[in-house]
Amino acid sequence: MTSQYRVVGLMRWRHALLALTITAAVLGAEIAQPVMARRRPIEVANAAVQRDLVYKRINGIVLTLDLYRPEEVSGLLPVIVCVHGGHWDAGGKERCPAVTLVQDGYAVASIDYRLTRTAPFPAQIEDCKAAVRWLRANASIYHLDPDHIGVWGYSAGGHLAALLGTSGGVPELEGSGDNMQYSSRVQAVCDVAGPADLLTMTNLGPRRTLAIEGLLGGPLEKDEAKAIAASPIHYISKDDPPFLIVHGEADRVVPVEQSQRLYEELRKAGVNATLKILHVGHQAIQMDALKDAEVFFDATLKKR
Repeated sequence: MTSQYRVVGLMRWRHALLALTITAAVLGAEIAQPVMARRRPIEVANAAVQRDLVYKRINGIVLTLDLYRPEEVSGLLPVIVCVHGGHWDAGGKERCPAVTLVQDGYAVASIDYRLTRTAPFPAQIEDCKAAVRWLRANASIYHLDPDHIGVWGYSAGGHLAALLGTSGGVPELEGSGDNMQYSSRVQAVCDVAGPADLLTMTNLGPRRTLAIEGLLGGPLEKDEAKAIAASPIHYISKDDPPFLIVHGEADRVVPVEQSQRLYEELRKAGVNATLKILHVGHQAIQMDALKDAEVFFDATLKKR
């Protein structure tokens, strides 16, 4: 073989090797992506954890929660329902940082709910309410205090937490199924960077528009009534539970004005509400809000 043919052959071999390497990398990424999406649950020291407790079955879908409790239990435990974020179309119960509040003497139920790729609104709030009812129905089994249940939610979860707080007794959002004889009302709400008025969330970029359209099941401008029905601010009344609202001043995902308006409307209605604006962005607010949440829940959920 001449040197010219050796060079051509070597170049072909290198090109084939490069193509094989690229193909393997692409396939590897495609295979690894679902595995990476299934993140490991947050571990909590000195906590007893019962995972994947079924709280609802609907249309062939099984919805579960993870229940965190102190290892040593004396008396009934106040409960915090933890609602994850993720634009309503992603995320899961495994990554809810509020589960660490179990170390302050709470039972924490981190819940999954139907994502918008499965069902549009009101499926998400119906599931949150079903989880609250399930906790009350099973309170004696798990040593829970059915009269002291709060909710913590971040981003899309903050929206659902706020909606859970303001829509108590609204039949259109209750859904159906088991445990309907139990109340879905909560006694305290911690809303971290959650949207409050979807009608004012337009023109904020394609990703947020797509997220809201996914929640509503179509373009916002074609179904403003549904956008109103999905907005916590729409249901505010004087009998709503106490609210702690925490938002980052530098939030570029959900404007801080959303929380400011929710706070103002709650106060106008005579609801006990506190607004904390921190000098952080959308992601950092999760961890920074926990200290304020602990103080808030201690004041609202623990018996005096």
